[in-house]
Amino acid sequence: MQIQTTALPGVTVITPARHGDSRGFFSESWNRRSLDAAGLHLPDFVQDNHSVSRHAGTLRGMHYQAPPHAQGKLVRCGRGALFDVAVDVRRGSPTWGQWVGVDLSFENGRQLWIPAGFLHGFVTRQDDTEIVYKCTDHYHPDCDGAVAWDSLGIDWGVESPILSDKDLAAPEFADWQSPFSWQAT
Repeated sequence: MQIQTTALPGVTVITPARHGDSRGFFSESWNRRSLDAAGLHLPDFVQDNHSVSRHAGTLRGMHYQAPPHAQGKLVRCGRGALFDVAVDVRRGSPTWGQWVGVDLSFENGRQLWIPAGFLHGFVTRQDDTEIVYKCTDHYHPDCDGAVAWDSLGIDWGVESPILSDKDLAAPEFADWQSPFSWQAT
């Protein structure tokens, strides 16, 4: 298992080992003991989500779930390819408003750990892309929110993405009040 830090402290790329032969491959996509042994101690997960985007260029984000039900997410691509993005929105954070993007695909097997306090979004690079992710809290509609995908300076690699009504109506980052606070450790 490979663990790679990113420019945003806490956001981590995890690449589980794949053991392959002529039949295909086997991989432990989640193993707490292996991650703990590698020094990455993630919180407990309570919910798994599975999303399919039919068309390349589908953009979902930038989403969050506010406290007291903030969610951390461990995201991977089950089929296809996507560009996955995390943005630090913890008030007072030294990396406030900064983003990191990682290509996740079925082929590369990478996963992205995004702690609570970060916006999350992705754009699909292939048709019929599947996204599978673990969450640290259950979904609570009253805590659900979004920020406009095009108000953060992210280079998505697509000019006219396919968006939901929710994402089309999301407020601009400059007009949004973050419910998250940074805690120095």
